[in-house]
Amino acid sequence: MKNNLKILEKLVKKIHAGDSSGHDWYHIDRVRNLALYIGRNEGSCHLARIEAAALLHDVADDKLNESEQEGQDKLHRVLNSIELHNEEKEKILEIISVISYRGGQEGTLDTLEAKAVRDADRLDAVGAIGIARTFAYGGKKGNPIYVPGLAVREKMTHDEYRNGESSTIHHFYEKLLLLKDKMCTETGREIAEERHRFMELFLKQFYKEWNGQQ
Repeated sequence: MKNNLKILEKLVKKIHAGDSSGHDWYHIDRVRNLALYIGRNEGSCHLARIEAAALLHDVADDKLNESEQEGQDKLHRVLNSIELHNEEKEKILEIISVISYRGGQEGTLDTLEAKAVRDADRLDAVGAIGIARTFAYGGKKGNPIYVPGLAVREKMTHDEYRNGESSTIHHFYEKLLLLKDKMCTETGREIAEERHRFMELFLKQFYKEWNGQQ
């Protein structure tokens, strides 16, 4: 499996090269390392499966592809480039299919491996790195930094989450600040606590400066 992981890493690096939306290779690598740390800490026996799923988790993301079908085709093409039992490929695909946030429309997690990858992906969306990625993605998408008076959306369809009116600061309330309580593992919850507090401090300072307070 070690050689297969090296092949996947090389292909994924190429796919995410040049990304400026916060979904670049460095994001993938951080998620891979965090997922492995969580998996080890929680006692997973399938670390190679965790690593493969983490490497591939954004290949089919609808934000990064012209269509859902294009993303799925790309994902299967990459996964089929390695020699692996079909049963193991299905387990990797199953993990990938249930980790996306989708405006809170979440898939059910049945395995520790899926929980490790989901927690790792979400941990990279909070804290200092999460703040940086959120503004990178908001700028890429053309969202304003902040729109005073705009309501925070609480319940959304997947399409509303992706395409409805929002701002980067609103995204904190519509997703980022909710992630701490959605961690699936004890390890994820412990890491999320500090990162969550950092975001709260950032927002406090943001509003202070926005309102012209000295």
